[in-house]
Amino acid sequence: MRPNAVLISLLWCCCAMTVSACTKVAAPPVATADNKQVQNRGAGKDNWWDALPRPEWSAFTRIDQDVSWFEVYLISDDIYAIYEPGQFEEVISFLILGKDQALMFDTGLGIGDMRRVVDQLTSLPVIVLNSHTHYDHIGGNHQFKTIYAMDTDYTKSRALGSTTEEVAEFLSEGWVWKELPAEFDAAGFRSRPFVISRRVGEGDVIDLGGRRLEILETPGHAPDSICLIDRQNRVLFTGDTFYLAPLYTHIPGSSFEDYARSAARLAGMAGDIDSAITSHNVPVVDSSYMTALGDAFADIRAGKAKNYAVSDGNYEYQFGGFSVIVRADEPGLAKD
Repeated sequence: MRPNAVLISLLWCCCAMTVSACTKVAAPPVATADNKQVQNRGAGKDNWWDALPRPEWSAFTRIDQDVSWFEVYLISDDIYAIYEPGQFEEVISFLILGKDQALMFDTGLGIGDMRRVVDQLTSLPVIVLNSHTHYDHIGGNHQFKTIYAMDTDYTKSRALGSTTEEVAEFLSEGWVWKELPAEFDAAGFRSRPFVISRRVGEGDVIDLGGRRLEILETPGHAPDSICLIDRQNRVLFTGDTFYLAPLYTHIPGSSFEDYARSAARLAGMAGDIDSAITSHNVPVVDSSYMTALGDAFADIRAGKAKNYAVSDGNYEYQFGGFSVIVRADEPGLAKD
């Protein structure tokens, strides 16, 4: 059940960067690249839809289903990517099938009917596990009965749902380009509450029958961020700890120092996997990106990362295919 090597060969590769033990983060000179629409998400994000369709998706088989908000692709044996290209996040949820049960790794924005899509793909009992509990990964949780979750205060608070005011920005001008489903109530959009069935954490293994997924705690992007590793098939599901776009250490609840430690951990696992499956923009990247992730954070801390922009008041350091956004007031950030 390993990902097709031909498909993996189509994906980008990156060069390793030098790691340093220095712990001081060096600030770049002041420059600006502010957005008018999508703010606080990196430089050049206005009219983000101009990059669509992303060519990487053409390597995978598209699966027919009747919820137009989603695009569904078979990316490997028994792994479906459920993609939402109509909203800025371009979030990807994954349905992973075993012989006995299935795992939904995230449930998307809550704009389209995720349960309807899943029911068209499998009749197996479904467990939901979130890579973390930001709004764009828990939107369909309330549609499922069995939900595994991290045992953190952050997770517990997110399970209570949100107000419409807390998420209204994410349907505002510049965030959505695709027509919303007719049955979707945009004015009432919110993260709906969900009930946690079981607490899980570091080292726990979810056995789907013929596929075992081990939980790795990787805080940084969010306090409850996790990855899943399928050691037998040499695949890592990264959630939002890595993807080919700006990586966030600057938003509420994120932590640069936690992220740096998680990045170093994943870099150390690059030899244990052949590919990584990511939760935004494109679904599969080469394992070498895990090394690049660790090197990127090490270079930022050492003051060796020189390719940057200052966007919406944050420092965005550019690397091969991705970037890392750091708050201007990050503790330890060296000022000019």
